[in-house]
Amino acid sequence: MSKFFKYFEYAYLIFATVFVISGCIEWGDNTNQAYLLFGMAAVAVFMFFFKRRFRRRFEERNK
Repeated sequence: MSKFFKYFEYAYLIFATVFVISGCIEWGDNTNQAYLLFGMAAVAVFMFFFKRRFRRRFEERNK
């Protein structure tokens, strides 16, 4: 089960990358949409580090 969570953490980084690329593409046409996508990328990066810390704390407690 721990391996599932470990791989799922990296999905947040993939989503962040997609959001940044989409934001760069939208920058010329719709800046409000681009800001929203950049914000979602920031949240995805935050969730990566949050889930990573939570998983490590959970693993340490179960040892």
